[in-house]
Amino acid sequence: MTVALAQHRVEAAHVKANVDRAVAAIERAADEGADLVCLPELFNVGYFAFDAYARNAEGLDGETLDRIGATAADHGVAVQAGSIVEDLEASAEAGFSTPEPEGLANASVFLDRDGEIQAVYRKQHLFGYDSAEANLLTPGESLPTVEFEGFTVGMTTCYDLRFPELYRDLAGEGVSLVLVPSAWPYPRVEHWRTLPRSRAIENLAYVAAVNGAGEMGDDRLVGRSTVYDPWGTPIATCDDDPELVTAELSPARVEAVREEFPALRDRRL
Repeated sequence: MTVALAQHRVEAAHVKANVDRAVAAIERAADEGADLVCLPELFNVGYFAFDAYARNAEGLDGETLDRIGATAADHGVAVQAGSIVEDLEASAEAGFSTPEPEGLANASVFLDRDGEIQAVYRKQHLFGYDSAEANLLTPGESLPTVEFEGFTVGMTTCYDLRFPELYRDLAGEGVSLVLVPSAWPYPRVEHWRTLPRSRAIENLAYVAAVNGAGEMGDDRLVGRSTVYDPWGTPIATCDDDPELVTAELSPARVEAVREEFPALRDRRL
């Protein structure tokens, strides 16, 4: 399977321009043979645009995901739609299960090749350090998985990387590929290099960590979207400029590594 990480520029509160960039990245990745395209965290509104969260929140049947789903279907490619600020009340009215009847959530959505929603992950660990996220959003409660091209795929989001127990739970569900949309800023470059790599090593799984690019006010994203193999080896990466990062993944590779180095079977806790 070919996965493409769309590290595109994300401008604070410029929703149309950001979605345009995401659509262009999906189209380019599909044309280059990708099976799955992954977008950054809050790719439409911008993570640091806290004042714009409420007015740009959408239900899962809203305009942003409609457009991403239509692009996926037109090009026959699956998309992990990074994340959006979800209007939980609108999603509930559209028939989706939500952690609360109203409020906002940071929702990551997996759409299949027909543009249909197959899984929704709502960020569980909300960033409180010098950030308004924890005050504005409702944390998620579930860890959905989806089967795609021989992989059991799980999703987490950005700050979740600092909580390894979440990834151990995914490993217990048989997850072989974890997708991690993020909005990781400077100066924490070494954390961004270390944490997804550690999660891959610990769980003997592929980890695809996709970041945004560009500046939002005083904050600048570190980019460096990277795919790590089940040994924790980076097999595709980039710098902090907009880029499409592609990698070939194999379910058999995960099985072989777990057979050769059966650390998951040796766990006692």
